[in-house]
Amino acid sequence: MDDNKEKGSIWLDVYGLLSDLTFCLVLVTFVFVFAFRLVIVDGESMVPTLQDGDMLVILSNFIYEPEVGDVVVVRSEAIEKGPLVKRVIAMDGQTVDIDFMTGDVFVDGVLQDEPYINNPTTRDEGTEFPITVPEGSVFVMGDNRQHSTDSRNPQVGCIDKRYVLGKALQIVFPFRDFGSVS
Repeated sequence: MDDNKEKGSIWLDVYGLLSDLTFCLVLVTFVFVFAFRLVIVDGESMVPTLQDGDMLVILSNFIYEPEVGDVVVVRSEAIEKGPLVKRVIAMDGQTVDIDFMTGDVFVDGVLQDEPYINNPTTRDEGTEFPITVPEGSVFVMGDNRQHSTDSRNPQVGCIDKRYVLGKALQIVFPFRDFGSVS
């Protein structure tokens, strides 16, 4: 009789363990689908803020609304190589102007203080400025302005907010670069 109780107890323990593991798997899946995602930086367009190969945790667009200055991950139909990591320079309704001779960027006529950039914005990619960001869109640029394909390029243009996948929060790999993204 004790053997049957022990066998039943073992099966109950296994069932409990599998139930717990299933719950944890569903919870982790939910968190990484609807709250956070992992993205790897591809290229040098965000140097010095981010390096090629950095792995980022991003706050999902399900619970995030872009703001000026945020480092975001966007999807562009014009660029087929995958998600782009860029910085939001202007929001819908704002006007962006760039003086390519001096490298100065203006939003709504105000010169932007951009201590995060690697080099001045002297590379013209063909968009005519000034440009007013359309409703429901953002204007994005990389921090490494001479090596970034971004909203200055007419093929990329302003990014529809629906294509903003999320905000970069944290560098998690390589471990030597571990830290928040600003």
